[in-house]
Parts: sequence; C-alpha cells; structure tokens
Amino acid sequence: MKVVVIGGSGLIGKKLVANLAERGHEVVSASPSTGVNTLTGEGLAEAFAAAQVVVDVSNSPSWSDEAVMDFFTTSTGNVLAAEEAAGVWHHVALSVVGADRMEDSGYMRAKVAQEGLIQSGGIPYTILRATQFFEFLGGIAGRADGEVRLSTAPMQPLAADDVASTLADVALKPPANGTLEVAGPESLSIADFVGRFLAASGDDRKVVADPEAGYFGAAMDERGLNPGDGAIITPTRFEDWFARYGTSSIAPVR
Repeated sequence: MKVVVIGGSGLIGKKLVANLAERGHEVVSASPSTGVNTLTGEGLAEAFAAAQVVVDVSNSPSWSDEAVMDFFTTSTGNVLAAEEAAGVWHHVALSVVGADRMEDSGYMRAKVAQEGLIQSGGIPYTILRATQFFEFLGGIAGRADGEVRLSTAPMQPLAADDVASTLADVALKPPANGTLEVAGPESLSIADFVGRFLAASGDDRKVVADPEAGYFGAAMDERGLNPGDGAIITPTRFEDWFARYGTSSIAPVR
C-alpha cells in the first residue's frame, strides 16, 4: 500500500514514516523539504499519484491565531482537492483531544475548523485526536524562573512513539468516517504530571497547582486534557518513556 505522510519531517511524521516502512508499505514523506507545500499545493499531485492513504500530521509554522487558522484551512483544502483528483480513498488526520472544548484557544479553533473541512470534504476519513505528548511536558512548564503555576485539570499524556503506532494502525484500516481518541495509561492533574517531569529532569522549580490556571490561556472544563469513554489507551508509562529518552526528546509546545 502507498501511504503519503504530510508533515513527514516532524516529530510524529518521522516516527510514522519509519513505522509504516517497517510494516512493508511504500511511504512518501511529504513536506516543504521534499518539495511538497500544502499551502500552495506544490508537489501534491506528484506525491499522491497511486496513493491509497494520506496521513496529515502537519503543523502550522506560526502560532498567531490568524496564521494558524489560515494554515489549517488552506492546507487541508488543498490536500483534500488533490486527494480527490488522485483517487485517494482514506484521509487520516491527527488532531487534539479537547480541541472542541477550548474555544479560547486560537490553535484549537483552527483544529476544529480543519476537522470540519475533513468531515464535509467527501474523502473517506478518520480523525485521530491525541492527548498531549510526554515530549511536550517540559514546554508546558515554560522557561520562567521560580515557581511554575499550572492547572489542576486532568491530563492523560502519551509517548510520541505510541501516537505514530496508533496512526499507522488507523491508516491501514478502513476509514472510520468519524473521530477516534488516543491517550496514555495514566491520568493526573496537569500540575502533577509536569511536576513529575521536572523532578525527573532535575529541575527544582516549584510547581503550584492552581484551579484557576488555564492551558496556554484557554479555560478548561472538568475533563481538562483527558479523552472521553472508549479512547484507545496506549501502553507506555511515563517512567518507562523517561528511562528510554530522558530529556533528549523534549520538543517545544504551543
């Protein structure tokens, strides 16, 4: 099977490309560095030729509200049009658990808009919403000195390796024509999980649990960053992930 990975040079994209190749599939890593630009449409027709599945794990290069909305709506529109022309039969997109519950966030509004385009686009699809990654826990704490004030809302993060593996499973199955959720095996408050990461990293900053704190400025409900019932639960626990990667895999986070 030929699978095209949009955003194949990123954190999840690289892992997904490797995972699918190990399973014996023909994989095309599509990104500006390989001549594929979803904002302009450049290279899409060539990349999608004879492809059965396209997996979109791309992300906006800018985090301003207007720019991120433009990125996800424009690029998704171009990808869907190119898929229709090429006869692609399964569009898979990575999204975010809780995106529709954080209307204060311009990024989350853009992800919901992307999902809407996919749902109405006419290409059979599966949207996989993931919780936050272990790799981003340090970014949530930020770089401020002294204490770190974080929400008491729950989170259920997971390893990027498990995100890629789940995406590969989804991509190789028939389209769900719906939304799935994937999360890690442990749920704690955002303050507690980030505190565990900081402690394991030797960071002695104090974490203050604050019920009024938002998530990058967005208010959260009682579910926080946790999935709903029926989510796919991945196996890797935080301690096992940290023992393998330590702080070498940390990525910046919005």
